[in-house]
Amino acid sequence: MAERLSGKYEVTVFQGKPINKKTVYKIVSPDALYFNEKRSENRFLKYLFVDYASLAVLKFNILILKRLLSGNFDIIIPTDGGWEPAIVRILTWIKRKKMVIVGHAGIGWDDANNMWSFPDCFVALSEYAKSWARRVNPFIRIEYIPDGVNLDLFNPREPKINLTLRRPIALAVSALEKGKRIDLIIKAVSKIEGMSLLVCGRGEERDSLYKLGKELLGNRFDLMEFNLNDMPKVYRSCDIFLSASLPYYSFEMVLLEAMASGLPVVANNDPVREEIVGKAGLLADVSNTEEFANKIKHVALSGYGKLPLIQAMKFSWDEISERYMTLFNKLETH
Repeated sequence: MAERLSGKYEVTVFQGKPINKKTVYKIVSPDALYFNEKRSENRFLKYLFVDYASLAVLKFNILILKRLLSGNFDIIIPTDGGWEPAIVRILTWIKRKKMVIVGHAGIGWDDANNMWSFPDCFVALSEYAKSWARRVNPFIRIEYIPDGVNLDLFNPREPKINLTLRRPIALAVSALEKGKRIDLIIKAVSKIEGMSLLVCGRGEERDSLYKLGKELLGNRFDLMEFNLNDMPKVYRSCDIFLSASLPYYSFEMVLLEAMASGLPVVANNDPVREEIVGKAGLLADVSNTEEFANKIKHVALSGYGKLPLIQAMKFSWDEISERYMTLFNKLETH
């Protein structure tokens, strides 16, 4: 979105570390160190925003506060939750600027906290999330704008990558954490004779998932990490995309990337996934291994043709960025 908006706005992105990539927008990086392995699963500490991740967000905001105060930013979009929306809200009130929050945290405590920071607009990523947000805080402006996908980058036409797995190949792209429930995908694919599974990602569950995959699928399984630039080729080299994420996840761009690459999808049966997938695949009770496996087999054997790409085109970043520009212009005139 930063790239798309840079054509009409002066965009600055504050991030923990610089990236080895030339961008059309400005990057400010205090080089704030963050160690994922130090994350705490203590819910009480998370609710109070005193766990490791929340304190890291606080430290990051302290490091960039001087630049935020001196910069003449008309709209600020905090993305880290926790302490950040409160700090940005106070700053924007003082400077009489606007704060917009995008609901990436998903339905739950984090986005509720974001909304009770009273942004000038809360952007819900689905109609279902918009309905929930209205119940949480009916006193703020709420708009529905989904995430987008780069159709120039993710498409079925460009080169593929050589994979050693036997086809058909099911693909799962995800952070390797409990809430993504990759273990349910492994168990379901193990019930399908002849199908291979490629899992792409990293996280604390990597070792246990690799062990489970090899136990149940043998040489039909692999768990790999790819450079982000290679991911479009990976999508195009597979036959079907699988997701088993818990319902509270607000949006999964990997679903859009897969569909834009021409892959039909089988995902968890919940309102958010239903909005994203449409007619480009099927939804299943992924906790029911037999049902999940049967839906995967059905989709793999069915001819979905251009339906996945047609569904992905509804989420083109070109269109989504236009909706954000319309929103920003409205905020600036009020």
